Amino acid sequence: MGIDKRALALSVLVVASSSTFAATGKQVEKLDRGVVAIRTSGGTFLSWRALGTDPAGMAFNVYRGALKLNAAPLTVTNFTDANAPAGATYSVRPVLGGAEQAAAGSGPVWDRPYKTIPLQKPADGVTPDGQRYSYVVNDGSAADLDGDGTYELIIKWQPTNAHDNSHRGYTGNTYIDAYKLDGTRLWRIDLGRNIRAGAHYTTFLAYDFDGDGKAEVMMKTADGSVDGQGKAIGDASADYRNKDGYILHGPEYLTVFNGMTGAAMATTGYLPARGQVSDWGDAYGNRVDRFLGGVAYLDGQRPSAVFSRGYYTRAVIAAWDWRDGKLISRWVFDSDKPGPGAAVNHQGAHWLSVADVDGDGKDDIVYGAATVGSDGQMLYSTGLCHGDALHVGKLNPNLPGQQIFMVHETPSCYRGHGVEMHDAATGKILWSFGEDGDIGRGTCMDIDPAYPGEECWASIGGLMSADGKQISSNRPRRFNFGVWWDGDLLRESLDHTLIEKWNPKTERLQMVLDARQYNAASNNGTKGTPVLSADLFGDWREEVVWRSADDSALLIFSTTLPSRHRIPTLMHNPQYRVQVAGQNAGYNQPPHPSFFLGEGMAPVAQEPIYTP
Repeated sequence: MGIDKRALALSVLVVASSSTFAATGKQVEKLDRGVVAIRTSGGTFLSWRALGTDPAGMAFNVYRGALKLNAAPLTVTNFTDANAPAGATYSVRPVLGGAEQAAAGSGPVWDRPYKTIPLQKPADGVTPDGQRYSYVVNDGSAADLDGDGTYELIIKWQPTNAHDNSHRGYTGNTYIDAYKLDGTRLWRIDLGRNIRAGAHYTTFLAYDFDGDGKAEVMMKTADGSVDGQGKAIGDASADYRNKDGYILHGPEYLTVFNGMTGAAMATTGYLPARGQVSDWGDAYGNRVDRFLGGVAYLDGQRPSAVFSRGYYTRAVIAAWDWRDGKLISRWVFDSDKPGPGAAVNHQGAHWLSVADVDGDGKDDIVYGAATVGSDGQMLYSTGLCHGDALHVGKLNPNLPGQQIFMVHETPSCYRGHGVEMHDAATGKILWSFGEDGDIGRGTCMDIDPAYPGEECWASIGGLMSADGKQISSNRPRRFNFGVWWDGDLLRESLDHTLIEKWNPKTERLQMVLDARQYNAASNNGTKGTPVLSADLFGDWREEVVWRSADDSALLIFSTTLPSRHRIPTLMHNPQYRVQVAGQNAGYNQPPHPSFFLGEGMAPVAQEPIYTP
């Protein structure tokens, strides 16, 4: 028998650690309280962060100006001021042992359900063959670039002539911008003509890799890339594009940029190197330029950058450390090298994920249907081959460790396991179905309180419980993203500009928010993804960053629905945080924490973390 989730009524879901943290566990950002105040028809809704570093017993008082609004200290992290006058200002003060701590202000009250960040759109361009193109906002990331405890947003400007690797044609340059939440642009990096634009070419990682309290930005560059201070990398005049728009020769670099200024701080040769184009599965340039990236705590304490190349055939993964102003290669995994790692050939997906799959405190790289350990050695390969979507987390709370849900593309390889969940530590198939066809979509999130764990579904089959039993032949017709939005512990569907909640009784999705009415737009065609979804501020629920339909602004939506549940900010769960950092790569997927977050969940036992 599983957990009867309906019989468990949870309120405060946090087990805080001791009042001090040693520099053990994993390095995380030193965040502020992230107080946000939003005007609603019922008053002003406020929410704020509980931190993973908060001592046990911390509660909160809420103030409007000098007036305390709550009768007793609050154990939850949201509050509604029902009698809010216009122009009110708010602050939240932690309470520990009966004594108030320093106040954290909210900033101006939002008068709409979203915050607008104006953008500076790049100028239109013309390709060498005379085709005009313009720019749209694509995927993004969040990091504390200046060390003030508040996130900045980093976005990718993608030209309208961006191409999939399998399609020929010139593309415009890709730009990476950084913005503060007040709309101040910190810098712009121009990747230049020798980096082709498209979903598989331009992964960037924004993270505090060296532990100085300020995030760096790392990405693949080339001759003619220009840093945020206007300085060119390599030969600014070089042009390696061939007549089909592919870039199949010329040097490739990896560059570390200063997060505050965009200045290039170090550049080295990109690993994995291109070598012979045909070594990757074709000679015209499709498979050679399939890039992914992620952040992983490979030593169990400090973050490393992981960049890869190839996944249909050969797969190479390179891990890097940025320490004391030096870029150091930690290890390189190559599936073409003789040995057991050859089983990783053909197993890559359109996204990689990061999790400590074997419970040793060190992160591993979930490279599609195979997993490479923290030491750069293959842990296992399921042998089920390439797929478009995978999810890694505590999907079934009744099983030890974590689980991986993946859909696969090639029937001759997946052999009846086209939709499957496997043990994250061993690769053992826990349940599966699917006999034929390219199964292009699949997702997992807890949407039905009657069944323990996360429900999973794909573009074939029905709605499945975490233990592989079919709940219904009917399934949600959305497959793309999920978001924790309303006041309960179930996750909502996030697809294109819609947030919807599954009703298990009617077996239908019900509208929660349609951001189209606020001129929001989604990215990546049928993938329907936002610029970013993550717990950026406020309580543990996630924000959604969409672009405006005319690409003039970012629109950050935050929930105004009360919740009786308290969970430390998800960004202080290292697994969730690194999955957010990789959300701009490939066919990105929503982040999952290392613990089960859903109906019937156990209290959160904060894993050891420390701040720089």
